[in-house]
Amino acid sequence: MPTTVTYLFDPLCGWCYGASPVIEKMGQMTEIRLELSPTGLFSGSGARTMDAAFADYAWSNDLRIQKLTGQLFTEEYRTHVLGKPGSRFDSTISTLALTSVALTAPERELEALKVLQEARYVHGLDTSAVPVVQKLLCGLGLNAAADRLGAADAELLAANAARIRKAQNLMQALGVQGVPAVVVTDGKGRRLLRGNVLYGSLDSLLSHIAAA
Repeated sequence: MPTTVTYLFDPLCGWCYGASPVIEKMGQMTEIRLELSPTGLFSGSGARTMDAAFADYAWSNDLRIQKLTGQLFTEEYRTHVLGKPGSRFDSTISTLALTSVALTAPERELEALKVLQEARYVHGLDTSAVPVVQKLLCGLGLNAAADRLGAADAELLAANAARIRKAQNLMQALGVQGVPAVVVTDGKGRRLLRGNVLYGSLDSLLSHIAAA
């Protein structure tokens, strides 16, 4: 039985962005099937309105992530995303976009996630806005996904809800408290690896997968 690694994440999770280099490398491995599983953590009831206190908390957390992982959080992000009180901290559109890619070009979903994360944390773009995310998808040549995101058709909404429900059920079954986290499924069964294994080298992560 091949090894499947289910990656539990939210596109607005800074710690998930910090984990993206090792996730990207794992996604290139032919011997591992990487399954992206968005949890909806910061969508729906998990979304909120940006205010100064939350912005300060987020920036402090982001600096910790940058120090640990080397992932860049820019002043553009601090100014144009965190520095806009009243804006939405909401991963609904980014998550829908990823599901749209999963339906139209599934082999490129991880690539789309990386672009969405960098758009926010490096370029300071509002990835909670449909036109912004559509433009990012079109920039990748994912025009079909961009069109579906704009239309928000019933199939897309149902598929997105099903993915989030599946991720949340998995989290509940394994006692996962937050993201990122990875679930390994192979001939030995199914088991959880905590997110801190995602902040080292790929070799270290693979050793945890093999030993789990």
